[in-house]
Amino acid sequence: MSPGSNVEGTKAQNQRERLLWLLSGATFLIFFQGYMVAPLIPRLSALFGVSPRAMGLVVPAYMIPYGVATLFYGLLSDRLGRWPVMFASLVAFVVFTAATATAHSASQLIGWRLLTGLGASGVIPLGLALMGDLFPYEQRGRPLGWLFGAMAGGAAFGASAGVILGAFIGWRLLFIDVAGGAACVLALLFPYRSLFPRPSAGPALSLSEVFASYCSLVATGRGLRTYGYVFWNGIFHGGVFAWLGLYLVRRYGLGEAGIGLALLGYGIPGFLLGPTIGRAADRWGRRWLLPAGFGIAAASAAVFSLRIPLIMVPLTAATLSLGYDMTQPLLAGIVTDLDRKRVGQAMGLNVFALFIGFGLGSLVFGEALRLGFVMALAMFGAVQLAAALAAILAFRLEAPRCSTQMSPVDRLPKSNDRRDP
Repeated sequence: MSPGSNVEGTKAQNQRERLLWLLSGATFLIFFQGYMVAPLIPRLSALFGVSPRAMGLVVPAYMIPYGVATLFYGLLSDRLGRWPVMFASLVAFVVFTAATATAHSASQLIGWRLLTGLGASGVIPLGLALMGDLFPYEQRGRPLGWLFGAMAGGAAFGASAGVILGAFIGWRLLFIDVAGGAACVLALLFPYRSLFPRPSAGPALSLSEVFASYCSLVATGRGLRTYGYVFWNGIFHGGVFAWLGLYLVRRYGLGEAGIGLALLGYGIPGFLLGPTIGRAADRWGRRWLLPAGFGIAAASAAVFSLRIPLIMVPLTAATLSLGYDMTQPLLAGIVTDLDRKRVGQAMGLNVFALFIGFGLGSLVFGEALRLGFVMALAMFGAVQLAAALAAILAFRLEAPRCSTQMSPVDRLPKSNDRRDP
């Protein structure tokens, strides 16, 4: 190999790494604003004169439209290219996040959150799909770990620093600052748009073909169980986290700053250990890490259901977050390997399942609160424990492999294979 080609290869690798950092920054901001809202529910309900349960609709109002829209963003990106779709989505995120600061009633705030969810949902799934475009499967754990670490960091600082900052600068300025940060990331992304792959050629698909294309992603056992676990994981974590702010108010009588400090541990494990968890998945496979992650999350819910001292709350929040950080990035890695020709669509379905789960989880947990926090946490924890035990068998084939090995889906016999007689 010539020195010139080495230089070009190093330059391309450096550009790829800088693009990863910028996408991680955008991911951080999107999750920051997503997670800073739930701890503000007690304050916003008092501000707008509605009940906490009514104000709690602000969470699914963002999560469910976000999940639905990802189906279209992923498909559009496979047809039009990653860059134009991501650019439009990030612009929408900037505009609607800033506009949220103008809300003067609960219904207006919920409406702006709905529009933000619809507009912003193309950034993260396309960023995840881009990792499938730029990195081979056996090297994909680390960049996915960066992106999921950014999600965890955004969740951590949104749930803690976000609510604390809101107490000092006000919730309106908080949304405006996030929009400004996202606008800066958008400007910095422009020099790297050439790294985004070109759209695939071919005729446009009909609606029935689009539906059939999505169905084919879950037609295999590997696809069905992976998306199924993504969906349930969203229900569990979305339900438990959405109501932790109210839990801390009712059980410990905390204010906004206290809620932020108590939730300080949430997201920290993924923020610090995301790339490390990704490397561990690349090296040792996902078959043991996934059941362990589900089990850790189940144990965290069980601990929250007990009357633990306040000093243990940040640690329990951290272990709850660790359970998410050990599962969702690894499931996303499997998704990027289901169909390498439709990574954008596959990742769109992944984020759809996750965010629909987040939204439904917040609704279901809110209904379960009629039985009290102890019973709601115990029920969610019991189902998560059952999922952890089932995952031992469900993901037993997700062993590590080298670059020359085929993925589990590649090893399956194809019905239309032709062999010479």
